[in-house]
Amino acid sequence: MSTHHAFWLAGREAAGDDTFDVTSPWDGSLVGTVSVPTEAQVEEAVAAADAVRAGFAATPAHVRAAALDYVSRRLVERTEEIARVISAENGKPIKWARGEVGRAVSVFRFAAEEARRFNGGDAQRLDTDPGGVGRLAFTRRFPRGTVLGIAPFNFPLNLCAHKIAPAIAVGAPIILKPAPATPLSGLILGELLAETELPAGSWSVLPVPNDRMPALVKDERLPVISFTGSDTVGFAIMESVPRKHCTLELGGNGAAVVLPDFSSEADLDWAATRIATFSNYQGGQSCISVQRVIADASVYDRLVPKVVAAVEAQVTGDPSDSATDVGPLVSEDAARRVESWVDEAVAAGARLLAGGKRDGASYAPTVLAEVPADTTLACEEVFGPVLTLHKVEGEAAAFEAVNDSKFGLQAGVFTHDVQAAFRAHRALEVGGVIIGDVPSYRADQMPYGGAKQSGVGREGVRYAMDDYTYERVMVLTGLDL
Repeated sequence: MSTHHAFWLAGREAAGDDTFDVTSPWDGSLVGTVSVPTEAQVEEAVAAADAVRAGFAATPAHVRAAALDYVSRRLVERTEEIARVISAENGKPIKWARGEVGRAVSVFRFAAEEARRFNGGDAQRLDTDPGGVGRLAFTRRFPRGTVLGIAPFNFPLNLCAHKIAPAIAVGAPIILKPAPATPLSGLILGELLAETELPAGSWSVLPVPNDRMPALVKDERLPVISFTGSDTVGFAIMESVPRKHCTLELGGNGAAVVLPDFSSEADLDWAATRIATFSNYQGGQSCISVQRVIADASVYDRLVPKVVAAVEAQVTGDPSDSATDVGPLVSEDAARRVESWVDEAVAAGARLLAGGKRDGASYAPTVLAEVPADTTLACEEVFGPVLTLHKVEGEAAAFEAVNDSKFGLQAGVFTHDVQAAFRAHRALEVGGVIIGDVPSYRADQMPYGGAKQSGVGREGVRYAMDDYTYERVMVLTGLDL
């Protein structure tokens, strides 16, 4: 699979003076060599985007929609090839990588559909007061300007899609920076965009090193920043550019609540299976993976052995094997960090019920109970295949435990009680409440984002389009209404 990869500068293939290697976290093999843009080439890309900004905003909707539809179809045609790239550079099991390609297919299709119907405008009569007689306000949305999209490693294709597709849909140029560990998937999107008839300069894919990003972040020609990653980096970006419009999709420590009414054997089997799967999928490297299980005391003792058994049944190993559920983390350093957090919790009194072992970049699916509240594992996002179990008395205590976190991305609530569902929706300080399932459910067309330190703004194609644009009102005068 190892090849040399150019980057995409203002819609064309380009190469810089330096390169870096992308290696597999599973076995250390070389996956590809990527060319690094020079500072002059980055400047060229930004200048090209700025120059085309007005023209791209005026591009007919059908042109943008056709390009998005085309990328969606080409992703379908290249699904297996792209999934293999994702798995190789990221360590993601191939079955999850195929699913990620499928999601990106949908993102571009949704964006094409939204581009066709976006911005029809809203009319508002102003003659509700005497001074507004004969006046009509007409409101449309216009791009804020060029978007700087900064993508993470954990979904190297789909989260690039979530930056690019909404920008193209509204006619906003975009500079995409893929994650240094996993740039190949984003560069494939560049290949597909280059096959379309989008205007030159309207998009670039630049694998710029992280240490060169502050200059790009502060560039006034990039008024919109869409960042997915850690809360530390995300809020540092926002604080460095307080006058820019920032969308930040940051961390979480997702909780799955099991309420007393979810108590049959079938209910608990379902909950245990979903919890085990989605505390470990992507190696736990998802902002909405299950990190905490908060179960009512009436079901806790029956649930725990089911969860442990389901976690121990997860198949670990080679991510290229279709039978593998859990592959390596993105790097050995990441696995060492997870190991240190678990060891700290156990030393502080937590009970290790499963896992707790590291092998290189791989960390065994792990379950702990009675984790002290002041440990790192209890307070921070583990971003690894680690699950903690907590017993509570009653619904109010369960919801309070969910909210006892600086994060608030999504929560899952296992209940059959519709009233309890609405109480959860009202009480939980998160961006999304998933009833009857884990917090890890995400549909790419729904609003996605968090409260508290989990971020600002929303992704989800239509919602990102709103974030990338602003309302501009025109008042017509002298009309016979």
